[in-house]
Amino acid sequence: MEDTTHTQARIAVVDDHEMFRAGVIATLQPYFDIVGQAADVESSIDMIVTTQPDVVLLDVHVPGGAGGGGAEILAKSHPHAPRTAFLALSVSDSAQDVGSVIRAGARGYVTKTITGHDLIHSIEQVSEGYAVFSPKLAGFVLSAFQGAPPDAPATDEPVHDEELDRLSAREQEVMRLIARGYTYKEVASELFISIKTVETHVSSVLRKLQLSNRNELTLWASDRHIV
Repeated sequence: MEDTTHTQARIAVVDDHEMFRAGVIATLQPYFDIVGQAADVESSIDMIVTTQPDVVLLDVHVPGGAGGGGAEILAKSHPHAPRTAFLALSVSDSAQDVGSVIRAGARGYVTKTITGHDLIHSIEQVSEGYAVFSPKLAGFVLSAFQGAPPDAPATDEPVHDEELDRLSAREQEVMRLIARGYTYKEVASELFISIKTVETHVSSVLRKLQLSNRNELTLWASDRHIV
């Protein structure tokens, strides 16, 4: 009888949103060996170095560390886990975020609008050595590989904007979606939070940035090329 057994790829999941992380893990468990999970920069690095996963699903905006998020996790953990591949899974589709993790060494980048089936396939592809990217991100990826991202400095250092740094990682996620024209309901669905929580984050963002409404917020974000 032919042996059809195979070794499952060992996967780790990094995301600061507990419900989303749990949902991803539940989707992946029938197909992969989930060896670790983490929600901030420091614990993610420790977890990756300890577990040595085949693939890390990596959110771009993760709190902690020096503020570099997913790119910082990748840069600091990869030297100690050289066989680990990184696949960015983020709500953000901005060129700056794509470029930062690609330059740091990620093998792929997909957005959280991806289906469970496509995510499983993307992980399989990355674990086999292929690069995987959402189609709409192709131009950003090409620019990043060429070392000339269209809207971010060509540097491996985290990009710091004094006004942007006033916002928490979650506020930045909400801000980017609102600036792209998402409704409060759509933001809530995308981030797995309540509409009331979205409203609270938007109010906080506007207050911290000294803006009056979402139109001003959109202009503010566009001027910084972060939408």
